[in-house]
Amino acid sequence: MRTQAAILWESKTDWSVEDIELDPPAAGEVLVRVAAAGLCHSEEHHVTGDVPFAAPMIGGHEGAGYVEQAGPGVTLVRPGDYIVFSSIPNCGRCPSCAQGRQNLCDVAAAIMGGLQISDGTARHHAGSGRDLTITCMVGCYARHTVVNEASVIPVDAGVPPQVACLTGCGVATGWGSSVYAGGVRPGDSVAVIGCGGLGSAAIQGARLAGARRVFAIDPVPFKRDKARGFGATHAAESVTAAFEQVREVTWGRMCDVVVLTMGVGQADMMDDILALAAKRGRVVVTNIYPASDGRPVLALSGMSFNGIAQWEKQVVGCIFGSVNSRADIPRLLGLYRDGLLDLDGMVTRTYPLEGINAGYQDMRDGKNIRGVLVM
Repeated sequence: MRTQAAILWESKTDWSVEDIELDPPAAGEVLVRVAAAGLCHSEEHHVTGDVPFAAPMIGGHEGAGYVEQAGPGVTLVRPGDYIVFSSIPNCGRCPSCAQGRQNLCDVAAAIMGGLQISDGTARHHAGSGRDLTITCMVGCYARHTVVNEASVIPVDAGVPPQVACLTGCGVATGWGSSVYAGGVRPGDSVAVIGCGGLGSAAIQGARLAGARRVFAIDPVPFKRDKARGFGATHAAESVTAAFEQVREVTWGRMCDVVVLTMGVGQADMMDDILALAAKRGRVVVTNIYPASDGRPVLALSGMSFNGIAQWEKQVVGCIFGSVNSRADIPRLLGLYRDGLLDLDGMVTRTYPLEGINAGYQDMRDGKNIRGVLVM
């Protein structure tokens, strides 16, 4: 079939919305009509060249839509089902899935290649006939896409697509960074560095987990103001500015959990970030760092605030919020339906597919918590 998609032909160029040819779903695959897709910062890393990708690529991994056709052998969904894409596929059978770690599913090993899980070939093709890859094996910056059933999760049809789509990546990742990877407990003090889509969800996760204090750290005044609406109790424009505030408010105890959700990580900030963490405090590294800047210099010992050994500080990695998406995406949508999770407030602006470049420019300009494409 013929449809439209936003293609990134190479880094440091704009997204190009073009007609593409889409093959029908093969065994284990489904055709999805995309209804909405979040403009996540992950694709921006490909645009800037910070993170390599298999070009040309259809973007989009945070989306919601409707199953229109199911290939042979599909059992998880059927035509007409309303779904959210899981930005990391999960097979349910590999050792990670079997141990409740769907975010580390083995089938995601080839995720950067952007081809189909079943046979490593493409279903998406440019008008010239050239094969196109798809971000995270999803490619939902398109009116239609074909994905493996491991990448779709049926959800409550009562939740609008423009908010449901956020749970496929940003909300699950931020929320899980606080709740699962961070292990926030009632009464904790938490710092969230970077208050865009991931950070706003991390703040809400910390609040729902019972944090007593949540420090929102972001250079953009608009984002700091929004953070208070999501549950932040304090705000600062930088890590260094937050240090004295955290020390004063916590009586020198500092933060039990520090979540890193800024758009572009800076390895040389890690010493200052560690200084925000309490004894046995945990720093959760969720955000993406440029491939050329991923080796921080850390104070492994010493009696300063950033010494890891003497204060038993922990630095943990986190992908996709350490969530089990088949359980946690419906859980998050349930919290939204009950008024406990504010997804509407996270959607700052919506754009047509043709407005994708304007949406990303608004993100760069600090105007959005989350921009969403509505098809």
